[in-house]
Formats: sequence, structure tokens, C-alpha cells
Amino acid sequence: MSKSAWLFLCLTLMSAALGLGATSQQAQILAFVASAVLGSLLIIALIKGRRIKFDPLLR
Repeated sequence: MSKSAWLFLCLTLMSAALGLGATSQQAQILAFVASAVLGSLLIIALIKGRRIKFDPLLR
């Protein structure tokens, strides 16, 4: 995994934990929305970080 994917993974987990521990409903919704956004950025970072090697001599 790339460094940006690790960063988004940590931020996603922290915001989800914050959402579970929030006392007000508004803070909980905000934390879960942030978790969803960071999760989607994590997926994009994972897809972008894939290294596909092209071998022109495939037989």
C-alpha cells in the first residue's frame, strides 16, 4: 500500500471511532460523512497505487 493509502486508512478509522464516541447527533453524522469521504479516497488511492507490469513478450 502506498503512503497516501495508509494515511487515508488511518484517518478513516479515526473518524469512524470519533463518530461512534460522539455525544451529539450532529457530530456523529459529521464524523460518519467524513469517514465515508475518506473511505472513498482510500479506495481511489488503492486503485491508483496498483502497479501493473506490462510484459510485451507474452506468449
